[in-house]
Amino acid sequence: MSNTSFPPNFLWGGAIAANQVEGAWNIDGKGMSVADVATYKPHVDNKDYSSHLAITKETIERAAKDPSEKWYPKRRGIDFYHRYKEDLALFAEMGFKTLRLSIAWTRLFPTGEELLPNEKGVTFYKNVFKEMQRLKMKPIVTLSHYEMPLNLSLKYNGWVDRRVVDDFVRFSKVCIDEFDEYVEYWLTFNEIDSIHRHPFTTAGIIDELSAPGGEEKDIYQALHHQFIASSLVTKYAHEKNKNNKVGCMLTKLMTYPLTCSPADVELTQRKNLENNFYADVQVRGEYPGLIERDLQNRGIVINMEKNDRKLLKKYTVDFLSFSYYMSMAESADPKAERTPGNTVLGVKNPYLPSTDWGWQIDPKGLKISLIELYDRYQIPLMVVENGMGAVDKVENGKIYDPYRQAYFEAHFKEMKEAIDEGVDLIGYTSWAPIDLVSAGTSQMSKRYGFIYVDADDEGNGTYNRSRKESFEWYKRVIETNGDSLYEA
Repeated sequence: MSNTSFPPNFLWGGAIAANQVEGAWNIDGKGMSVADVATYKPHVDNKDYSSHLAITKETIERAAKDPSEKWYPKRRGIDFYHRYKEDLALFAEMGFKTLRLSIAWTRLFPTGEELLPNEKGVTFYKNVFKEMQRLKMKPIVTLSHYEMPLNLSLKYNGWVDRRVVDDFVRFSKVCIDEFDEYVEYWLTFNEIDSIHRHPFTTAGIIDELSAPGGEEKDIYQALHHQFIASSLVTKYAHEKNKNNKVGCMLTKLMTYPLTCSPADVELTQRKNLENNFYADVQVRGEYPGLIERDLQNRGIVINMEKNDRKLLKKYTVDFLSFSYYMSMAESADPKAERTPGNTVLGVKNPYLPSTDWGWQIDPKGLKISLIELYDRYQIPLMVVENGMGAVDKVENGKIYDPYRQAYFEAHFKEMKEAIDEGVDLIGYTSWAPIDLVSAGTSQMSKRYGFIYVDADDEGNGTYNRSRKESFEWYKRVIETNGDSLYEA
């Protein structure tokens, strides 16, 4: 192995989510999920994530009764449901060793409360995994990726109710049983920390269903139920097959102090401790003492059953995966300029450039994150989301995207430096290898892929796939296991 190569068995690939690619939202027995009521609103600022969410009971119920796809792009996705063989073939052409994808809970259990799965849903995913196996592509399967049954949200206020734990564990057991021969790597919850930023999308929580003033308590209660569900699923996966590896998934929100003012440093420390909390519970198996004291000081009491703490401690995850798109700064100055990020607002860092959507580009922050996380947890790491949304232009039938290549090259080199310094990084999946519907704004025009999909924000287009210039570039990176990054 040359000193420019990544480890021999490094898992190169890409990442997608069912609700952003599959479409087919109302066929073959699929039920409605929280993603199916997420709207695209062309008249609002598309950098503002919150403006695109259906978050009142009235708007959710109105959307649920609307049979159209016009303002609900996640209902149509990019038609992966019917075109998965074509898409997987393109991923295989790039040389993918792995593909991270999710299983739509409502494709297997339409309301979330059925006792037996929808066989057409099981068959669909088996066919996807068989095709991946044929192409020698390992799945990394996310069990919950912003697509819980809408029924459980409206009936129980989502994960606030302990009964949802049983529903999710039943769904997860079916996935582990049915797909055992194809899947080795499992993730329980996508960006589990995002419950504070978008509680409806992440956990089906509707503010109006919480007691007045109890919204924050309900968020922590729902989060606790997800922690318990994650431990129960980890337990079952290990009992089912000793080769199963279960990971947690964190939004890595690297934060720097804007200045060396102690007030800025203190605020930054608080943000970073909060960001680590979610992995602490799933990797170390216990709530951090500082978080427990903070909850106590705020009068937030989490209802726990007798064996909950033992369960969390005994069934911890095997690896830690995370998304990394950008970093932010923090300042005690209320006038400090703020800029969007991955469903967050942070103080603008004057030393960093930004994407078309205002997300600050910080490759060095990825290396810092890798070293910090590995030093803290000492378990294998995966970067399972990383990329940039951009406005791509088709010129003479071609898409030239040197900005995307530059973004990935800089981040890959920082990953390699972290590996050289001792970090056990076992895989990387870009978000996303193919254009898809944006999680936050439900746009198609916010493009991430190496593969272009001919569709606009309102669903117009042929949906034909074509290779961008970056397609061949990433293919070469994988083919050389990173050596091409250092070619003259």
